[in-house]
Order: sequence, then C-alpha cells, then structure tokens
Amino acid sequence: MIINIILAVLVLSIVVIVHEFGHFILAKANGVTVVEFSLGFGPKLLHFKKGETEYCLKLIPFGGACMMLGDDLMMEQADDEQQEENEQDGDMAAKEKQRLGQAYQSEKAFANKPVWSRIAIIAAGPVFNFLLAFVLAVVIIASTGTDPCTIDAVDEGSPAQEAGLEPGDCIVKINGNGIAFAREYSFYEYYHAADTMNITYVRDGKKYHATVEPAYQKNQAYRLGITISNNSLVNEVMPGSPAEEGGIQPNDIILSVGGIALSDSVPISDALNASGGAPTKVVVSRQGEELELTVTPQLAESEGYYTGFACYGTMVRVSPAATVLNAAKEVGYWIETVVKSLGMMFTGQLGINDLSGPVGIVDVVNTVVEESKPAGAWVVIINLLSFMVMISANLGVMNLLPLPALDGGRLMFMLIEVVRGKPVQKEREGMVHFVGMVLLMILMVYILFKDIHGLF
Repeated sequence: MIINIILAVLVLSIVVIVHEFGHFILAKANGVTVVEFSLGFGPKLLHFKKGETEYCLKLIPFGGACMMLGDDLMMEQADDEQQEENEQDGDMAAKEKQRLGQAYQSEKAFANKPVWSRIAIIAAGPVFNFLLAFVLAVVIIASTGTDPCTIDAVDEGSPAQEAGLEPGDCIVKINGNGIAFAREYSFYEYYHAADTMNITYVRDGKKYHATVEPAYQKNQAYRLGITISNNSLVNEVMPGSPAEEGGIQPNDIILSVGGIALSDSVPISDALNASGGAPTKVVVSRQGEELELTVTPQLAESEGYYTGFACYGTMVRVSPAATVLNAAKEVGYWIETVVKSLGMMFTGQLGINDLSGPVGIVDVVNTVVEESKPAGAWVVIINLLSFMVMISANLGVMNLLPLPALDGGRLMFMLIEVVRGKPVQKEREGMVHFVGMVLLMILMVYILFKDIHGLF
C-alpha cells in the first residue's frame, strides 16, 4: 500500500509539474520574472535559487505553483479611474510609484505585460497538460496498440442482427458522435441505453449505415456477488453474498468456474449460468497459490435495454502515423468525456459525490496497481500511464473552466479586457477570485472528507 501511495503521489506530481512548467516556460519567454517555482504546498523541504527564481519542494505533495512577479494586486496596473486618482494625489504618489517600479523591476512584472502575452502564459498550463496526455498516449498506443470499436459478437434474433450488423464490422459513428474506441461505445451505451442508435460502420473498407432499436428485456442470471476487472481479479466481495460464504476474497484471481476456464471469449457470467445454480467448484489464485473453493451461485433478476452486440475492445497494433492520429483521438476522447461528465452534473445524471480529490486518486491508483500486478510490471506501468492521460486531460479541462480562481476564470477577465480595451477594475477582479477561491476550498475540503470516508 505504501508503494502504491508513492506511485499516486508521483503520478499527481508529474501532472502538476508539467502544468506549472507550461506557465513557467511561457513566462520566461515573455520576459516575466518567475519568483518561485514549487511542487506541493506548505513548509519548504528543499529549495535552491538559480538566477531570479527559487525552486522549492514543499511538505504537502499535492499541487504546485509558478509565482510570477507582479501576479498580485500590489503590482497590477490600475485602470483608468485609479490612474486619475493617483494623478490627483500629486508628487507623493508619483514618487511612490517610481520607487515600487525600481524595487520590483516592473517591466518584468506579469501585470505589466501586453494582454495577449498574459493570455498565453495563463493558457500554457492547461495546454501543456494536453501535450503531456498526447505524448503519453503515443507511448501507450505504440506499445500496446489501440481498441477500435469492432463488433465481436452479435446475438441471434437481437436488434443488432435485425439491423444487419455482423461480427467484424467496425463502428465509427453513433447518432452523429464519432466513435474511435470500443470504450466510447461503452460510455455512450451506458448513458443512452434506450435511445435509437443510427450507426455508421465499416465493412470490407466500405461505410454502411444501420439503425438499431434497443429492446427492453428482463434477464435472469446466476451471480456470486462480486465485482471483477478484465483479468478476472476480484475487486469487491459483497457482504453476505455466495462468494463471501464460499471463501472468495478481494484480490483473488478467478481461474475457472465449474471446470470452465475464464477468458475474453468466456466471461464469468456464461460460466456461472452453465452451473444452473448448483454448488460449483471455483478455482482462484491467491498470492500465487491455487485454491479450489465451492460456491453456490444465486439467481438474480435484472432488467434494461440491450442491443444484442458486443465490442470487447481487443487491442490492435497500428502504423506509426496511425499511432499519432489515435493518440490525438485519445486525448480528444478524454477531453470530451470530461466535458460530457460536467454536463451530466447540470442534468443530475452525476452529482458532487462523483467527484474525487487527491485521496480518491490515491485510492484509484491503488486499485489500478493491484488489478494490474498479476499481469506483470509492464502492464502496471502502462495502466498507470493510461491513468495519467486521463488525469492530465481532466486537469487541463477543469483549469479552462471560466470559474474564479482557476486559469479559465483569469482568462475570462483577460478576454473581457481585450473586448473593452482596458482591464476590469482590479479590486473587483480580486474580490471575484477571492470568493471563488473560498468556494473552491470549501468544495475541496468536502471532497477530501468524502474520499476519506469512502476508504472505510
């Protein structure tokens, strides 16, 4: 667990440092003095000064900062009304302004740079997050391939079969939404299960169209009361479930059910249904040792809409050019997913309890590592990199939201300045950002306690 926490901190640190480095490099390029470049917050653990910048590693390893000269109310230029007041104050105000300019090298202050330079500096953080996500996606796809939305199975008599779909067809669009990966279909189907699907697919190099009307049905299936990952690793055992009574534990790897070995083509649900509810032998791997347990599956009813086709997301190797193209699509997929998820919060499909903070991210990284361990160290690394792609794209999108105290909120005021031809009065902007920061801190504290409560 300690190693997993360290890995989580490392993942977050890389994403944050790249974000802040975006601000840093553009600030330097535009002649702005960077006073401090830090990773974490709180008391300084390590620090050194090179040139005009102090580089710091701080106690709490979440977050970071690129503190620029003049990036505060004291050094920001006044608007027209403030300038008139200063002129009325006479020579004393002029001398004070001159003294401050000499002491703080005002020509290198962030606030004294042209508005488009300031926009570039602030936007660079999120942009560098997207660049990081792209580079990592290139590495991942070059190593493992990508998962096109290829149909692997079509049920007899299903809506998909009636629409003419066949195994091997590759879905590229659903209801006008581009589909690059099997994951995109899963995401779309989850939130639009009852919607008619106008599907564009490719067969033998040619595009075709089909309309699938999802059918509502009730199902009966045998269950153990567990959740598992793709490699049959047990993530959770429900209290009082057949699995708990039979001795199955979290982090067990299910090898076979009733003598049927599990694989991509034989999911656990098929093996359980073949048991007919009779006491069944389940072979698991636990800490490298194979155990044979006896479990009695329980019949459970479910209902919902189904299309009758499945995309398993089998990985396919692609050319270098296609790797770059799919990496761009990967970043676009995560950006779109974050934006859609934010939209779902406004429609009530998602709520504030679906948000996670640093503690929640540590928990997710722990799960990713534990699920990947049975497949080896390389799979752990690839899955952590995939998680970093998602986190980096997420951070980029969230920081571009036009909310006070975020990069997007600051950009909003700068764009207003472009339209008006002069900045918003600094006291007003500062108050907006202050209120936004207070609300953001309240939200972060709530999420922190929610995530901690969720661990127990």
